[in-house]
Amino acid sequence: MSKEFRQISTIGLKTLWLWGTMGLALLLGLTWYQVPLVSSQSMVVRAHFQEGKVPSHPSDPAWETVTPLPLPLSGQIITRPVWPNPSVRVLSIRSIHNGKEVAFLMEWQDATKNESLTPGVFRDGAAVALPVGNAPAFFCMGQLDHYVNIWHWKADWQSDVDRRAARAKESKRRKKGPRRFEVIPRRPSSVEDLIGGGFSTLTSKQRQGRIKGQAEWKRGLWRVVMKRPLTVDGDDLDNEAMLIPGRLQAVAFAVWNGESQERNGQKAVASWMQLQIDPVKPVSGGSE
Repeated sequence: MSKEFRQISTIGLKTLWLWGTMGLALLLGLTWYQVPLVSSQSMVVRAHFQEGKVPSHPSDPAWETVTPLPLPLSGQIITRPVWPNPSVRVLSIRSIHNGKEVAFLMEWQDATKNESLTPGVFRDGAAVALPVGNAPAFFCMGQLDHYVNIWHWKADWQSDVDRRAARAKESKRRKKGPRRFEVIPRRPSSVEDLIGGGFSTLTSKQRQGRIKGQAEWKRGLWRVVMKRPLTVDGDDLDNEAMLIPGRLQAVAFAVWNGESQERNGQKAVASWMQLQIDPVKPVSGGSE
């Protein structure tokens, strides 16, 4: 073997080693930040079709008929202030629809219940993000011409809704006696219905209460239900996510832990994955 050939071979091996090292570093970096390598690796959240009423409460036994899907969560590192190490790392999802309404059950571990929002004190929260229209949007807050419909459940709003409901029951039970006064905000729901077209564009929709929420915290576990009617003719499709049986579309999730001072963009996220809404099956029974 000539000297020149040996030199060329050595240079080629060094170049190959360099490119291999760079590729390995890139792979490790993507793995560290939990960036999906190809779209085919996307997980599928299935909205199971069931006849009857869609469960509204986390303790409804209907949820036990659906296998939970654990989703890994990562930190928000797209915009400042970044949050690379969120306290919540896994979110469990279940979904049921009956052809008229669809509900999501979100469950995650949280050692503390944070349902207050005051200066320096932050609340627990969760969100479902769905693209408006057919094209998927940037998963954080959408982008121009590719908007995102965000359902943001808030623990303090849930507390307001629950306290007002308890007060109404108490008033019916006690028609006489001294009245107890407490200022409780009137909330149409514990879920805020929002639209986003990019960072710093998140806007609360004028019409609220279409998305209902109910939650409970027990022994270090949050269980949150968010429910909305499926899309029908006449809906404002320019301002709302389409949810149609038999349709495959994108969905994303987020969780905030108030005890860890998580708020706004400081959160745990599960970026775009697929939502499969089961087709409506014929009503069981009847003659054959």
